Amino acid sequence: MAKLSDRVWNFRGKHRIAGVLDVGTQMSLVRRGDGRFVVVDGCALDAVQHAELMSLTGNGAQVAAVVHVHPFHTLHVEATQRLFPQATLYGTARHRERAPALPWSGPAVETWSEGHPLADVFDLSVPDGVDFVCPDERVHVASVLVRERASRIVHVDDTLNVLAGPGALRHLLPVSGLRMHPMLSRALRPQAGAAAAYAAWARALAVRWADTRIVCAAHSAVRVLPEGGFAREVEAALGKVSRTLERHRQRYG
Repeated sequence: MAKLSDRVWNFRGKHRIAGVLDVGTQMSLVRRGDGRFVVVDGCALDAVQHAELMSLTGNGAQVAAVVHVHPFHTLHVEATQRLFPQATLYGTARHRERAPALPWSGPAVETWSEGHPLADVFDLSVPDGVDFVCPDERVHVASVLVRERASRIVHVDDTLNVLAGPGALRHLLPVSGLRMHPMLSRALRPQAGAAAAYAAWARALAVRWADTRIVCAAHSAVRVLPEGGFAREVEAALGKVSRTLERHRQRYG
């Protein structure tokens, strides 16, 4: 567990591909103004992390809400619900489809607008120009990006990436700047204007969240940014996918 501010804690979990390569995953805990908490996503916790989480939240009783923001991060939804059965539960449409017996509240998170149920603590953003749930379920590009407003900390699953060394090398090699998802080309909608819509979304996000100071990326690491770093790194990440976007424009217009 890492305490990132007086309001935000980030838990790093393990997620192995083919049972071998640990690409990691995450869960964040956010304290609201009334002292209660919101859990963002879920992951498997070891004994130490579980004890820390329970200690912070009055054995879970102070968790008011749980929100799942990536449609393909579904493995730990039911386990997280068992930890906080009294919490109001929010998720994407795909979470609801995968776990229909759970007590989901309100509309799907990807459809939320201003004045949403967690607007007292979070700014949200959903990338434009890409399928939120791709027909090819191996493509996990889109998610709901969550920004804790007071601390200026972003929790993001897959849409923005941070590259870090594997295993023990994680502590030796420098963490990269922000990157777009490597499967972006397969997530862009097959229609005219999709590439432009994605680029416009990214540039608007760079401006709107320019003072972000930390990005918690699901499958890699926590990126601590220098002043103005978020805007620069999002713009740089967009530049690195310029060929992908141009090829899409050439094909679809």
